[in-house]
Amino acid sequence: MNVRGSELEGSKSSRSRSVCASASRENSSTLKIVKNNSQFSKIRALIFDLDGTLIDSKLDLALSVNAMLDHMGSPQHVHETIFGFVGNGAEALVRKSLGDGASDEEVKRGLGYFLSYYRTHMLDNTVLYPGVQEALDEFRSSKRYAMAVFTNKPVNFSQAIIEGLNLSNHFVAVYGGNSFERKKPDPMGIEVLLRDLKATREEAMMVGDSQVDVQTARNSGILACGVTYGLGLEGMRAHPPDVMVDNLLELPKKLDGG
Repeated sequence: MNVRGSELEGSKSSRSRSVCASASRENSSTLKIVKNNSQFSKIRALIFDLDGTLIDSKLDLALSVNAMLDHMGSPQHVHETIFGFVGNGAEALVRKSLGDGASDEEVKRGLGYFLSYYRTHMLDNTVLYPGVQEALDEFRSSKRYAMAVFTNKPVNFSQAIIEGLNLSNHFVAVYGGNSFERKKPDPMGIEVLLRDLKATREEAMMVGDSQVDVQTARNSGILACGVTYGLGLEGMRAHPPDVMVDNLLELPKKLDGG
């Protein structure tokens, strides 16, 4: 498995649990899906976002952000506010949490504390979403798909979480927000992943929970699948993917034309 960036030492012991998804099927029915056709039968490479797609990490992220804010002498946020800041990498999360008046130096200090705190607590409450383990197992056992993770989360944290949840043997590669010069939605990472997965653009699909993931797919010329249970459903109303699922276990059937 390819990993870009420094490895995180001392990752926590392996565990994998599932929790109830927060989004309902009613939400997905209001989204316009632009494609659902035989193109899906060509898919051989699946590129997954991490937070909000494979893992429910929002509580550990929110607790770590509030610990950082307390350390910086800033007022804490309600968790729902922090959830809205997730998706563009750790620095953006810290900057948004500190507010518009924060200086670059304050963001730098806040980021350092956040990363240190999160490194210790990133698996306290983080679990797989329902259906994720089963879907990944099905994709793997079919021997039809090559799979990878592409997230804006720092790669060392991403790798440690994937290892801690016993998912490492499912993925050919794991790339994070510091793996390339530019983060998602820039297509740079997808171009590398297509080589890693030995796939053409027509054979690849990005699976994610936000408009960042859809825009990444569009910028890269590949298909996009959105999940309704993550953190970015509202943004996908303006940037609809090619297919939506309420549970990742629905995706194998969608790709088979079901």
